[in-house]
Amino acid sequence: MPVFTRVFRRSRGARQRRAVRIPGTVRVLLGCLPGLAALLALVLCARGAERPVSVRLAQPGAVRPQAAHQAVRPRIVPRSAWLDRTAAGHTQPPPRYDDKVVAVFVHHTDSPNQYACTDAPRIIRGLYAGQTGPRAWDDIGYNFLVDRCGTIYEGRAGGVDRPVTGAHTQGFNHRSTGIAALGTFTAGVPVPQAMTDAIAALTAWKLGLADIDPRSGTRLVSSNGLSRYKAGSTAALPAVAGHNEGFRTSCPGAALTARLPEIRRTAARLQGRAAAGPARTATPQAAHRTP
Repeated sequence: MPVFTRVFRRSRGARQRRAVRIPGTVRVLLGCLPGLAALLALVLCARGAERPVSVRLAQPGAVRPQAAHQAVRPRIVPRSAWLDRTAAGHTQPPPRYDDKVVAVFVHHTDSPNQYACTDAPRIIRGLYAGQTGPRAWDDIGYNFLVDRCGTIYEGRAGGVDRPVTGAHTQGFNHRSTGIAALGTFTAGVPVPQAMTDAIAALTAWKLGLADIDPRSGTRLVSSNGLSRYKAGSTAALPAVAGHNEGFRTSCPGAALTARLPEIRRTAARLQGRAAAGPARTATPQAAHRTP
């Protein structure tokens, strides 16, 4: 008999004899190993789920965490409704994004008020042409625009449900959304209820994605000294602010500014928050302002 065969048979016999001598308790533990391994795998998966790992969120059947006070997304008319072939000569660069939206800046477009709502796409197209033409901006600055009939239009490219970095409030374009009311709303000018209701609905939805109470305050870092605050300083602002809170301007006009408290309250209600909510907690600090 060849040597390697004898060795193999002896080895196999030895294993068999050793198997007979294994105590019963040990055999029970060995039998439980598959279950223990499964339990260990569950523990490891649970620990990994605590981390914001995008791969796990993208897996089929995975449950995405939702903010506690999300509002229903209002109807938003896409860019294609107003962006026609006249913009074919403009090269659109890729959009830029922030991590989330924690503030809304309300504007007015300083354009005529007496327009037919069917003309809103033409007006927005004119604003786009002025900002990307003479001003040489890469896109329209506002993230959204609202006409006097309450129709909401997508403005800046990048996706309405994403935190797109706009170009609407000097120094505070990051982590904010710019909503522009089509028209001029200086003192004494009526602000259509449909317009303020639409701004409130849009505000409730956008801030709700980050669970921000529209009646609360927030803190933003000024990106340049052309704003009301020194570059690099932290400004305490309302979560729903007028353009003039961050930049020296009369925008959004005295009439629309006077409607901001109502917009905040309505947006909070649409998020399902209690009627008696927190007052504005963040107040601008003079030490942070530019001289």
